[in-house]
Formats: sequence, C-alpha cells, structure tokens
Amino acid sequence: MKIEEKKERFKRLATQRTNSVLKKIKVLGNCANRSAYDYSEEDVNKIFLEIERRLREVKSKYHFPKNKEFKL
Repeated sequence: MKIEEKKERFKRLATQRTNSVLKKIKVLGNCANRSAYDYSEEDVNKIFLEIERRLREVKSKYHFPKNKEFKL
C-alpha cells in the first residue's frame, strides 16, 4: 500500500469516525434537559471526567517522540 493511499484511507476513516463521535456528543447533550432527566453535578462530573480521560488516552497515541536520543 502506497503512502498516499494510506494517507487517503486515514483521512476518510478519521473523518467518518470523528463525525460519529461528534454526533454522539451532541446526543449526550440532550440528557441535559432537566424537564426530562434528573441528575446531579456529581453525575455530570463523572461523565465528563471519563470522557476527558479517554480522550487524553487516545490523543496520546498520536504523539510522536521528538528528538529522542538513544539511551542504552
């Protein structure tokens, strides 16, 4: 598989998957409707702490070491 093919595949899949995540986040926002749901600040904090933790975890997979020196 050529580098350009891999790049195009990444762009296609990353775009689809990002849009899917964004839609799910929007749907989660619907739970903020107090007339339909009962929740506490603690509940909301748990949700967003977990989302933020997972986001940091996934984001860290994309970081590349820069100027890393060889060490034995």
